[in-house]
Amino acid sequence: MTTPPPEHRVDPDVDLRVPADRGELTAHPAAVLGAISAGGVLGALARAGLQAAFPHPATGFPWATFGINVAGCLLIGALMAVVTGRRTGPLVRPFLGVGVLGGFTTFSTYAVDAQRLLAAGAAGTALAYLAVTLVGALLAVGAGDAVTTRLLARGART
Repeated sequence: MTTPPPEHRVDPDVDLRVPADRGELTAHPAAVLGAISAGGVLGALARAGLQAAFPHPATGFPWATFGINVAGCLLIGALMAVVTGRRTGPLVRPFLGVGVLGGFTTFSTYAVDAQRLLAAGAAGTALAYLAVTLVGALLAVGAGDAVTTRLLARGART
């Protein structure tokens, strides 16, 4: 197995299948896992706070979860552009990407929300929620990456 060039590696510090890319996780596993854990606590607390602040009725559209997942995906796209386009510390991606944004986004709640909507008899809302969240999340990741990549390129030229 050959190692891809740096511009094609997205997540080298956790791809244990590539010997040259074992990186920080195998060199300092406690630091990486600590960074992920600390970030996860912060992200989960932010998510829980937003969901408590913006509850939805049993048959209503889960706007808080939708907004959390789309915003989180936008930020993940931006973060990936930053960490692949610039040199960052070895714990930046584990802390922010896996930890904070992994704890913030909640696709398990997305699935539970859809199941509860179906059980409450709101099949149309459930299907709309499933489709709009999926499309919105994918578009948000792409937009976050594209906009951040352009901004970084513009900043490098000045």
